[in-house]
Amino acid sequence: MPRSLLTRATAPVLCAGLLWTAAPAHAQSPAPARPVSSGTWADRATDAYRALQDHLYEGSGRHGLYLEHTPRQAGDREHSFLWPFREAAQAAVDMQELPGTGSAYRQDAAERFDTAELYRTGGERPGYASYLPAPLGTGGDTYYDDNAVVALTELDQYEATGDARYLERAERILPVVSRAWDDDTTKACPGGMDWYDSPNNTIRATNVTALSAQLAARLYTHTHDRAHLDKARQWYGWVYSCMRKAPGLYVNDRGDDGSTNETLWTYNSGAMIGTATALYRGTGDTGYLDKAVADARGSLAYWTEGSRLHDQPAVFNSFYFKDLLDLDAVRPAPAYLKAMSAYADNTYKSNRDSTTGLFRFQPSNGGDYDPAAPAATLNQSAMVQIFATLADATHHKHRRS
Repeated sequence: MPRSLLTRATAPVLCAGLLWTAAPAHAQSPAPARPVSSGTWADRATDAYRALQDHLYEGSGRHGLYLEHTPRQAGDREHSFLWPFREAAQAAVDMQELPGTGSAYRQDAAERFDTAELYRTGGERPGYASYLPAPLGTGGDTYYDDNAVVALTELDQYEATGDARYLERAERILPVVSRAWDDDTTKACPGGMDWYDSPNNTIRATNVTALSAQLAARLYTHTHDRAHLDKARQWYGWVYSCMRKAPGLYVNDRGDDGSTNETLWTYNSGAMIGTATALYRGTGDTGYLDKAVADARGSLAYWTEGSRLHDQPAVFNSFYFKDLLDLDAVRPAPAYLKAMSAYADNTYKSNRDSTTGLFRFQPSNGGDYDPAAPAATLNQSAMVQIFATLADATHHKHRRS
């Protein structure tokens, strides 16, 4: 996931290119004294989505694309990179699930998937490019984590609509990410998946491998294709055996030079929880469920300490919380929804510009409100996803209680 203003350096790396910038300390707020209702979460999602569309969406006359930031920054391209666009598409998918009003967003979601194809390249090594190829842009490298998350959104849309085209598109991406597998047996901890498609790639990344495993596992639940299951097990197994620092905590990447980047991210925790949950759903193997539960408990204990969740990029937390709720659906635990609700309520109160409805963070894409920072499609979309997911989750919890 290459980003303008967000590039990989030799310093500790955040997933796919985000440079860590420490945000001011900010203690994690306790859960609201009175639980936030599904209706309130829906209202917050609606407000955040409207702000996204009003300030960052470029409109159908501009190919249905998004800006990277508002106001536009000096280094911004004409349109956003693929990763922020994917998050905007996911936001529309999640808005479809709003209780009562979700149907109003079906057209938006469908249009996002049509626009996503503008980033796709063909040839001998097809895939979704990090930036728009000609004629709309100059193109970019194929980042395997970008491709995995695009496919996961395609699967979400398939599950929401039953339209087989989205399942086919998601399955079409599996051979793309499969190219990332490193079969050099001379490297330390052989295996793992390259970060991007280039001879210049020098790392095997947790995010690529875990997200691709999650894709393969979810595809298996729909297709029962044994090859998908084999890939999911292999890729999950590599991350679990080579990158696991503690229950629920996975280091970021391994360099070809033998180095290990120890940086921890919530979405790496989430991807492994989500993959194990999907493998359990697909196979009935309770060993995977046990691993998902252990990782959920371990990661939650770590991430809810002090300001750790608050300081993580909002988009990474969106991944993490959704994966926790996916596990909650098969092995309920109130702590998952409680943590997500506390983070969302705190961020709504502390990071939202009330005059525009836009969320602003530190340059790290997390942390305290920065009034001088531009609002970003990446972060705004993440908050839409979190609020919409909470509206749906608390609605269903209320109906079952």
